[in-house]
Amino acid sequence: MQSVGKMQDWERRVVTVVAVCLAMLAVVRASAQDDLAFHRAAHLRRGINLSMWYAQAQDYSADRLASYTNAADFQLVHDLGFDHVRLSINPVPLIAGVSADHKTTTLDPAAMARLDETVHQITSLGLVVVLDIHPETPWKHASTMTDEGTTEFFSFWTSFARHYADSDPEKVYFEVLNEPEGVNGFRWAGEQARAIALIRAQAPRQTIIATGAGWGGIDGLLQLEPVRDPNVIYSFHDYEPMEFTHQGAGWSSKYLVTLRDVPYPSSPEKIAPLLAAPSDPAAVQPLTRYGDERWDAGVMSKRIDQALEWAKQRHVPLWCGEFGAYRAYAPAADRARWVGDMRRTLESDGIGWDMWDYQASFGLVTKQDGKTTVDAGIAQALGLKTPR
Repeated sequence: MQSVGKMQDWERRVVTVVAVCLAMLAVVRASAQDDLAFHRAAHLRRGINLSMWYAQAQDYSADRLASYTNAADFQLVHDLGFDHVRLSINPVPLIAGVSADHKTTTLDPAAMARLDETVHQITSLGLVVVLDIHPETPWKHASTMTDEGTTEFFSFWTSFARHYADSDPEKVYFEVLNEPEGVNGFRWAGEQARAIALIRAQAPRQTIIATGAGWGGIDGLLQLEPVRDPNVIYSFHDYEPMEFTHQGAGWSSKYLVTLRDVPYPSSPEKIAPLLAAPSDPAAVQPLTRYGDERWDAGVMSKRIDQALEWAKQRHVPLWCGEFGAYRAYAPAADRARWVGDMRRTLESDGIGWDMWDYQASFGLVTKQDGKTTVDAGIAQALGLKTPR
């Protein structure tokens, strides 16, 4: 009986050791998976948005897609020192059909072949590409605010993720949805979590980028809690103060459309001339506030620190997917100063970034008569290599 008892003790010790080893292995594996998102986020240090091309365009023909942005642009992006691009994609032109119950989406083979070639051209240069689902407002609102639209949104992602499941996960990332708007944060959190689960079922290796409601801004991010998926990066967009970055932008609030030559940094003294003869009385109050808040790099830093603290408390990687200033009416030197302050603030906090955008109204470059010209002031503000 004594020998049997000793054998039982030995067995118990073996079982205990094995259990401890398995527990340690589980911790190591979990830690490695947690570290994966931070590893992937490290590939998103300096990026540029490729907009008005596969999204936000009136023309998605093969000819325009082949010419608006091309291999020479990708090479320039690489040579300037970017390590990734964010490719805005309107899902509608990619969809060949949707079932009557909205649960099955069929992708258009020709449209997907063109997108595949674009992704290949970008990644072959060593650039990471973020596939940003960036629909027009009606499809986006339906996707987040109606049951049928949400079902279709899920079915699109199921097909899209399956299509890219075999792509290199170090080079191709998925972004669930650009700037959720209209939908409340609680509903969006549930929809995003469900979308991520469906994506993960099709593409277990890919890194996914999530964001908060409220146009994907910092306030929406602060209301969000991370999903139960460790391979997720969290994104925010920052265009504050809008009085500067969106002055004259025709799609913005009515008072912003009327603004011209709003300076940065701000102070009551700098804003006083604009208040003396405002083009729109509705602009007086926000302009006054903009001057009183004395926007500069310090104010910017305090705002972004809120997002950074949110990410630190939850141990998740953070990335700024958009920032920029409309170039038509902002004083050029002030625009470069704002971009530079934003870039330096993000980098000082260890946050990777994507400027909006490459060649459109917030652009880094201008393309005219077959020639591409880099805005040297913005390139310098972004800390890029000096363009030739």
